[in-house]
Amino acid sequence: MGIGLGLAAGLSPGPLLTLVVTTALQRGFRAGLAVALAPLLSDLPVILLSLWVLDRLPPLFLQGVTALGGLFVVYLGVEVWRGIPQALALSAEAFKARHDLGRGVLVNLLSPHPWLFWLAVGGPLTLRYAAGGWVGAIAFPAGFYLCLVGSKVVLAWGMARARHRLHARLYRGALLAGGGMLVGLGLWLLGQGVLGLG
Repeated sequence: MGIGLGLAAGLSPGPLLTLVVTTALQRGFRAGLAVALAPLLSDLPVILLSLWVLDRLPPLFLQGVTALGGLFVVYLGVEVWRGIPQALALSAEAFKARHDLGRGVLVNLLSPHPWLFWLAVGGPLTLRYAAGGWVGAIAFPAGFYLCLVGSKVVLAWGMARARHRLHARLYRGALLAGGGMLVGLGLWLLGQGVLGLG
């Protein structure tokens, strides 16, 4: 169950997946890898908090997180667009100040996806498997994160290799599309949050 859900979540479109792709295209595998590893740091508090507040969560909480996450994802999309000239020049020095792992952690924490997953699916499944013993309690999250993070790492590697083979126009188009996806996802998340708060 964990492997299947992790693979589906790892390859499904969303803010973190888009950030992995655009970061790997811009600055290579190491930068994309840092973003791909973000769930290993950011999801632990999400899991613990979700399990603790599963029955106590205020209904507007996730809507507020969604709205904040939407604004941040829009910002990241605009940042991808603004960084296209440096990316086309393959100027690593222009990106030395970026903190890819921190950006990935923040996107993941502000995205509603991990919260919704652990509140609606992962939390209940973990509690159910835990009733059968500690092996079940560990096996489900382990399989889930192996495939969730593993699929993003493989994708980052593929995108990083492809960026050197892309013609400048195609490379620019891929970055424009990636930035556009981030902006679109961010606006959608913002809309969902605002509608839910209203």
